[in-house]
Amino acid sequence: MPLVEVNHLSKSYPRRGGLRTEHSLVVDDVSFVIHRGETLGLVGESGSGKSTIARMVLGLVEPTSGSVAFDGQPITGVPQRQLRTMRRRVQPVFQDPFAALNPRMRVAEIVAEPLVIHRVAAKSELRPKCVELLRAVGLDESALARYPHEFSGGQRQRINIARALALRPELLVLDEPVSALDVSVGAQIVNLLRDLQREFQLTYLFISHSMPLVRYLSTNIAVLRRGKLVEYGARDAICDAPQDAYTQALLAATPELRLA
Repeated sequence: MPLVEVNHLSKSYPRRGGLRTEHSLVVDDVSFVIHRGETLGLVGESGSGKSTIARMVLGLVEPTSGSVAFDGQPITGVPQRQLRTMRRRVQPVFQDPFAALNPRMRVAEIVAEPLVIHRVAAKSELRPKCVELLRAVGLDESALARYPHEFSGGQRQRINIARALALRPELLVLDEPVSALDVSVGAQIVNLLRDLQREFQLTYLFISHSMPLVRYLSTNIAVLRRGKLVEYGARDAICDAPQDAYTQALLAATPELRLA
């Protein structure tokens, strides 16, 4: 059974058009699966609907039609209170590592917040758990007492990842996690994600506009253009013999990256 199953997912938003309200179709009949331990790379240009799909998989946005299931259980059309257990198993890492962190909270509070909200750790356990999480992402204990503005962009993204790992999730939804970082720092974060996937037995939905990043990290690739999947399959098949002209253009547009 797939860990994530997306079936005929569509999302439209109303917009004013003259005397009547029209609808803009952002995601159009998208289907894919993600099996445990795999990474699905969802790639496409800005505005292609990638982030909207991410939010529907996270249960933050209801689709106009279609469905999302996690571990065989539907998450679309389900009351938010019933999604609480699922949210412990699925965590996001968003694009902007500074906007995602509360500037008034110390790192210790930020990383511990999921543990407190879900009541999965006693107060005496919070600090050692936070230290363990920070070490997993390459930061030391001294970070606990500091505020987000005291860190670089790459370090802030490491803090975001540590917080996402706090509940020991099975799936991370990574929405452009390195696009706000410079190339060398982004490469470090991508390699960290690869190591963490092995260490914590994680499954990833990795969203990016960069085909080289997706090729490096992914097991399977889904190519999105204007809300529709134009190509979907195993990484090597997509990258070595792309069938769609848009996929060919994405591969030609960006040089290979040295990440290993």
